[in-house]
Amino acid sequence: MSGIYIHIPFCKQACHYCDFHFSTSLKKRDELVIALAKELEMRKDEFKNTTVETIYFGGGTPSLLSIEELQFLIQQVYANYKVSEAPEITIEANPDDLILAEQSPREESRGLISNSIFSDYKKIGINRLSIGIQSFFEDDLKLMNRAHNSQEAKSCLEEATRYFDNISIDLIYGIPGLSNAQWQQNIDMALSYGIPHISSYALTVEPKTALESFIKKGIIENVDDDLAHDQFHMLVETLEAHDFVHYELSNFGKDRFFSRNNSAYWQGKPYLGIGPSAHSFSGNERSWNIRNNSKYIKAIEAGAFPKETETLSTADSYNEYVMTGLRTVWGVSLQKVASNYGSEYKKYLLEQSQTFINQQLLYIEDEKLLVTKKGKFLSDGIASSLFKLN
Repeated sequence: MSGIYIHIPFCKQACHYCDFHFSTSLKKRDELVIALAKELEMRKDEFKNTTVETIYFGGGTPSLLSIEELQFLIQQVYANYKVSEAPEITIEANPDDLILAEQSPREESRGLISNSIFSDYKKIGINRLSIGIQSFFEDDLKLMNRAHNSQEAKSCLEEATRYFDNISIDLIYGIPGLSNAQWQQNIDMALSYGIPHISSYALTVEPKTALESFIKKGIIENVDDDLAHDQFHMLVETLEAHDFVHYELSNFGKDRFFSRNNSAYWQGKPYLGIGPSAHSFSGNERSWNIRNNSKYIKAIEAGAFPKETETLSTADSYNEYVMTGLRTVWGVSLQKVASNYGSEYKKYLLEQSQTFINQQLLYIEDEKLLVTKKGKFLSDGIASSLFKLN
């Protein structure tokens, strides 16, 4: 199994907390789409012996692309790769893009354009939506500089659930000024739409973002780690009580609605990243494309690969497996550690884990090292303590 990730590096405006690669200028949109298609063709031999199970449009804001552009890129995948009979095809979308398209009737064009953006997505093969709600409160959305408002978020979900069963939404906790009571209202509002998958993240202050600048200037309060910790556990308890499985640190899904794309990543499956800043993984090599739209387009037009590649050492591969494994319900297989990295690595892992086992942050079950409920919020820090130096 493998997946293809296609990065769409455009946004209407910059969210204050975001450090992903994007541009608010759409001037090179046409050239970029052509370059994405060409990169898909250029790299087809990398996946010649495997079947593509997932196609994921991420960003940036993929919902800024037209139906024709999205269909063109999907067709390029099918033309150059062996695709499974029932692939998961996801698009990340912002509520304002979806609701604006829904409220603007369009004439049909070659049978592709209907009176519903959601119907259009289904026609071209998209079968999963990932919608960036983040919060249902206006103050939060303004603080984060989101392009949509609260009513657009609600209207979008009302329409989306009429067409799609497989929907994920993003929610952010630990926002300055967001009380526990308001956070509970956010969770309850999401549940009221019957959404089967929720991705939720603590607001993080990334370097060189507007959020970091505003906090340093005292314009916005700093994030409160204790508040984020409390709201994380509120989220876990509420969603598990509603039959969600907390299958990865930031992801909750009902049965049959786990993200196949992301699950493959967390389990170390190969994936191909297309577009500026996109990352790829082949099993023992990791590569990443240049974070510049113009340079990316020029390189692709010249038939060059605008990427850097690193070969993972045994220690690098082990560390990555521990990091991703501890974030998931699948945990870290002691047998896999021994077979893939050697008995010394298994011995090292068990020795390093003992302190956390004694603190009831980790436990071993069925030859797997897992994080306890108490340890989940700390899983990344715990994992780094188990790393092995080269």
